[in-house]
Amino acid sequence: MITARGLVPALFVFLWATGFIGARYAMPWAEPFSFLAVRFVLAFAMLEVAAALFSKRRLAWPDILHAGVAGVLMHGVYLGGVFWAIHRGLPAGLSALIVGLQPLLTAILAGRLLGERILPRHWAGLAAGFVGVAIVLAPKLGAIQDGVTWATLAASVVAVIGMSVGTIWQKRFLAGSDLIAGTCWQYAGGALVMIILSFAFETQQFTLNGELVFAMAWLVLVLSIGAIGLLMLMIRDGEMSKVSSLFYLVPAVTALIAWALFGEELTLVQIGGMALATFGVALATRRTPAPSAAA
Repeated sequence: MITARGLVPALFVFLWATGFIGARYAMPWAEPFSFLAVRFVLAFAMLEVAAALFSKRRLAWPDILHAGVAGVLMHGVYLGGVFWAIHRGLPAGLSALIVGLQPLLTAILAGRLLGERILPRHWAGLAAGFVGVAIVLAPKLGAIQDGVTWATLAASVVAVIGMSVGTIWQKRFLAGSDLIAGTCWQYAGGALVMIILSFAFETQQFTLNGELVFAMAWLVLVLSIGAIGLLMLMIRDGEMSKVSSLFYLVPAVTALIAWALFGEELTLVQIGGMALATFGVALATRRTPAPSAAA
């Protein structure tokens, strides 16, 4: 029987996949660092109110500092790197393929830093998931464009490292903290980085229209609060290597959403890649049977 907690991974993957659709609406009308700064400030304000109303205990200053560091890495470095690279012309498919390395990197770090045991079948599942993602994204990579530079590629790689280290940091130092308060201070850390980068490199100009307003509202409410809240819940309750493997399903779900909303082509080869990625995630996240009493 599927419980409400059992639906969390599937709901997270769906909500996270919609973030790429939201970014598609937002990026023509705002600079990346300025847009993310406003998004993070709004998320911080809403979660601060929620924390005041519903959190049973406030975070101590060491926990606030750890949450800020996690936010700098998971939101500032990760989203800042991805948005900047795409804004500078890196094809979204190539960016997503590079970001697809995140589960493998996180599994390695979890084994080294958290002492998680990564079995051979977990490695096989992670590898299968990455190959499946590559198959799904292959038709979208297209010809090499001017946006494929050392700078944009480096930004994507740094983004992957930031997300991996940030989730490990969250698991290591904030596993038992209040989810609302912890996530709130994550956005404070992410907002600080984006504000600094915005004033250093951008003009803070926005073209206010319906698409930008919709994208901001969707990314704040659905992604920054909804999806990130589910991610924090899974990080608290699960093994990092298994949680991170769910990111392999995101490109497939994004392709399905783009097919439904924008009529983008979806080939049989891509569907096969989706099946392979799903198999890889199932293999990587399958529970290890507990030893029997007789054993």
